Amino acid sequence: MAEERAKRFNELIKKELGRIIFEFLDDIKPGTLATITRVMTSANLFSANVMISVYPPSGAKAVINKLRRSIYQIQQALNKKLKVRPVPKIIFKFDTNPEEANEVELLLEKIKNEKRQF
Repeated sequence: MAEERAKRFNELIKKELGRIIFEFLDDIKPGTLATITRVMTSANLFSANVMISVYPPSGAKAVINKLRRSIYQIQQALNKKLKVRPVPKIIFKFDTNPEEANEVELLLEKIKNEKRQF
């Protein structure tokens, strides 16, 4: 039961933060896409790690820096949206999983092509 509640709470934070940070990232370089991939809230609900994926990866540093500089305003907006107390402290982190998954896919494809040659 508690696990299901935590999943729903994480999804709620992800959904609301997605709407909020869309406004804060409107002035980043055109062609850069930032996505919240997952939210992991601590058991005591005092903090939440928000994993951000950025495409192309070269723009990741600028996006994360912009989010960290705007954290106070983002946190305040989230506090107004959520009707829960305490609202977790947001910590933005860069998610490298999509790039790693792409590398694995490329390696698997390469192995598959090499097998066909034999």
